[in-house]
Amino acid sequence: METMIEANELSKSFHIARRRPGLLGGLRSVVDPQVRVVEAVQALSLRIERGEMIGLIGPNGAGKSTTIKMLTGILMPSAGLVRVAGLDPQRQRRELAGRIGVVFGQRSQLWWDLPLIDSLRLLRHLYRVPEERHEANLEHLREMLDLSEFIDTPVRQLSLGQRMRGDLTAALLHDPELLYLDEPTIGLDVVAKARIRAFLRTINAEQGVTILLTTHDMDDIEMLCKRMLIVDHGRKLYDGTIDDIRLRFGGKRTLIAECGPADLVSLPRDEQGLPTLPALPAGVCLAKVEAPRIWLSFERDAIPAHELVAWFGARYTLRDVTFQEPEIEDVIRRIYEEGLLLSD
Repeated sequence: METMIEANELSKSFHIARRRPGLLGGLRSVVDPQVRVVEAVQALSLRIERGEMIGLIGPNGAGKSTTIKMLTGILMPSAGLVRVAGLDPQRQRRELAGRIGVVFGQRSQLWWDLPLIDSLRLLRHLYRVPEERHEANLEHLREMLDLSEFIDTPVRQLSLGQRMRGDLTAALLHDPELLYLDEPTIGLDVVAKARIRAFLRTINAEQGVTILLTTHDMDDIEMLCKRMLIVDHGRKLYDGTIDDIRLRFGGKRTLIAECGPADLVSLPRDEQGLPTLPALPAGVCLAKVEAPRIWLSFERDAIPAHELVAWFGARYTLRDVTFQEPEIEDVIRRIYEEGLLLSD
């Protein structure tokens, strides 16, 4: 596969001058300032192939936005090497701009007081897109994102969801190979989020657009990305699939068994009158009983799932069974809280 983004030991540090307290201290701050070094990104290496859709996640201050700015050429790395679409983002920034699209959820590239259509037409000149190609792309995106009802409305009068659809259109009018998305669904309602996610899946699958997505919404990651990068304090903690991180750090799974009414009636009760299951296998506990279902929580390494199903089926009438995986958001929270280091 062709590599779209390649970074090797990428680092970025900022030098911040601190003002000294008091009158004389303020004067001294100018002559001899105290300087604090902040390591925003530290030795970050990554490789993203053409056509991938990757989720980049981390808490505030983890280095996500700084990384994106280095990949787009806005910031110069303090150390390390980076190539995007075979180009050096710093030295070939103008050429790279024509091959990437960028959408920041809280900042718009649209002109606030102009109708949306005027912003989209002005962008043709900024990117030097041939008129025929621009009009074809605009018509296609207008249909895909259902822009017709508000395309003549000034941007300042658009809802957040409408503006985000406008920003996505603006970022894709020049046929970029790579799309950077920073919190594209922040503040959107459920319907707007679903529309944006469906659109991103379509351009990734049908047009092969490579997408790097940063977000705090774990539903975005689960619904869109097979691969996920986790960063914290400027360092890469994890690079792999969502299924793998669940397997390694997901903790307990839940078996939801639907059984017969007679089985529930026959269950023994504890001192509080709550139903119990006797002689449960080691590492398995009864989580909940709600007719006609029973929830059993179990550690991944305590018992294989098929053995637990066989144990239950040998004692009770088993009509249906499903497994519930831990929420990926809970898995990520555990990684941060326990300080687990996942990368090499």
